[in-house]
Amino acid sequence: MLRISALLCAAFLLTAASPPSPSPQASPDLGAREWLAGDHHVHSEFSAGWQTDPGHPRSLPKPVLGGDSRHTIRRNAEMARRFDLDWMVSTDHGGPGHSALQYRLGWPALEDVRKDFPELMLFYGLEFDTPGGEHASLVMPMGPDEREDLRRIEAGFAERDAWPTDAARDTKPKMLEALRFMAGLNRPPVLLANHPSRTATGKGTWGLHDPQEFRAWMEAAPKVAVGMEGAPGHQAAHPASGADKAHGSRGLYGGYPTMGGFDQMTATLGGAWDAMLAEGRHWWITIGSDSHGHYSEGGADFWPGEYARTWVHARRNAADLLDGLRNGRMFVTTGNLVTGLSLALSHRDGAREAVELGDTVSLAPGERATMTIRLRLPGRAGSAARRGSLHHVDVILGSVRAGVPDSHVAKRFVLSEKQVNKGEVVVDFPLPPASTPYYIRLRGTNTGEGEPALDTEGEDPDADRWFYSNPVWITQDSSPGAGPAIVPR
Repeated sequence: MLRISALLCAAFLLTAASPPSPSPQASPDLGAREWLAGDHHVHSEFSAGWQTDPGHPRSLPKPVLGGDSRHTIRRNAEMARRFDLDWMVSTDHGGPGHSALQYRLGWPALEDVRKDFPELMLFYGLEFDTPGGEHASLVMPMGPDEREDLRRIEAGFAERDAWPTDAARDTKPKMLEALRFMAGLNRPPVLLANHPSRTATGKGTWGLHDPQEFRAWMEAAPKVAVGMEGAPGHQAAHPASGADKAHGSRGLYGGYPTMGGFDQMTATLGGAWDAMLAEGRHWWITIGSDSHGHYSEGGADFWPGEYARTWVHARRNAADLLDGLRNGRMFVTTGNLVTGLSLALSHRDGAREAVELGDTVSLAPGERATMTIRLRLPGRAGSAARRGSLHHVDVILGSVRAGVPDSHVAKRFVLSEKQVNKGEVVVDFPLPPASTPYYIRLRGTNTGEGEPALDTEGEDPDADRWFYSNPVWITQDSSPGAGPAIVPR
């Protein structure tokens, strides 16, 4: 028989029946979890420009609001709601003294928007200028200390915040010090590496970030540094848009292109992400818009939720949403390809229990079980889902062992219209024995490509859409009389 925490039983439902909380910013909703769409990488006018006084070059440069994004937090929230997002993180990046600007002006502006958009979980955050690297999204837990904690992190550790500039702030050991500081806070944030391979110069030829660095981040703060963007923002980049003509490809990846819009660390089967999963590391992927300027304005971006969505299985309160980010209850999609995903473990005696993404399933020796995969498809065509529906779904398996990952497509389900019933697709995958621990992850696309192709300048992102799930681990329980057990995170 199956052994599982009773708290997970309701998780198999794709859609919760409970109504939205009247104020998701503060009021907990103890109903069932549901899939909530969001974006953790959004810029506003507080991603400022910086102006130095020619007569006083050593004086602190003055911030110029709107220097790198002219959108207000309010405008971002309006567009997030237009595209049906449930949550969003405001993540402005810094410069000399940006921590003071954020504390003095950015926070009050965000608080005003929270009051006017109670149905949107609006998190206070930062695109952190990582010492010795590039950028990462910081997501602060909602609470009385979020404003002060973010100020302390940015003022103490962000590479560009110091003035005069300090070379000692821009080292990889300083980043590990920052992570240990974050982990020691009463309410630690979540940190997600942004556009991880943007500075790569070739396949596996890493730039400012490499997988070994992310391993060090996890070891320094395992509940803070939890993942990376599986796909970068700037998905509307095009040479004709006027946005960075030198990097006209999707994501503004000038050194090595994205693959189906996704970063090579994620999109390469058996690549960097699989290598980390094969070590048993709980390293998750997310996705965001990196919205600075909309393509209709000459920019390279979609609005929050217009094209990229991170779906988190959570209750409609900020604490559970952040818990979902921290523990991998997520899948990601471009173009709103999939809007819900559930897994259930079926035993040969007919018993069935829910499995959350990020869980570990323990099977008894010789146990025969089947994973039922249920996908919810968009009920209506939105501006981000204009061309083609889900073509196929891949079940990817990889052994958990040291060395070169052996991840592979164990089963490809090519879908037909007959398999879509009331907006859902259901497929069954018999689980292999777990004599060697392994993990399962899913991906799918509206294309017929077996593996995502390298993206080219000017291609239509709507014609090349993908979803990826975070993994589930399968292990063997050799204790007497054991049946399948699911260990939630």
